[in-house]
Amino acid sequence: MTGNDKHPRPHRPIRSFVRRAGRLTASQQRALDELWPELGLDFSPEPLDFELLFGREASIVLEIGFGNGDSLVAQAAASPEKNFVGVEVHDPGIGHCLIKAHDAGISNLRLIAHDAIEVLEEQIPEASLQRINLYFPDPWPKKRHHKRRIVQAGFLDLCERLLEPGGAMHIATDWANYAEHIDEVFTADTRFTCSEHREHDGDDPFDRPMTKFEKRGLREGNRIHDWKFEKKGL
Repeated sequence: MTGNDKHPRPHRPIRSFVRRAGRLTASQQRALDELWPELGLDFSPEPLDFELLFGREASIVLEIGFGNGDSLVAQAAASPEKNFVGVEVHDPGIGHCLIKAHDAGISNLRLIAHDAIEVLEEQIPEASLQRINLYFPDPWPKKRHHKRRIVQAGFLDLCERLLEPGGAMHIATDWANYAEHIDEVFTADTRFTCSEHREHDGDDPFDRPMTKFEKRGLREGNRIHDWKFEKKGL
């Protein structure tokens, strides 16, 4: 703080995403207007009651950054015995996902349009998640931007607190440098065990559908890394 500063500037948290406005189609805007009350959850700094929210007790799968939602809807449709929560910040993708979920007639999916870290910190109850999916997060390839990568020690602290004993994190990336980073971060954390790691060319994804970002990475000649990290029991 300089002598001219009467008040220190507030701390600005490092964001792992850039909020891009994008162009909403008419159908996406209509979905946001009409379907959000049915499938959307407004952010609130109060823990959710999943049993009340879904009207039943079931395992909870949370996906961070679901993109256009195609793979998230496919997972929810394929596993009706589980409840799914998707977190995304880009309105066109949220609108697209709402349309796909409505057309599929699924009732075991809810969406949150907010920063995932704040959702994890404030809105998800402790030890309430069976699984966290993080598929093709922004790789922030430039070295000076690596601090923006979502997979960091603090992120693992949050996930460990929110996963039930034996719960798992499923992660995928098509960036070799980010794959090395992910391995390093998890190797330094004794609370998780890597029970699965696959490197493939799009032909061997681990317990998930192929995603839009995965297809783009494959077109660019990148290989795919898939992990399953399990939270150790007590």
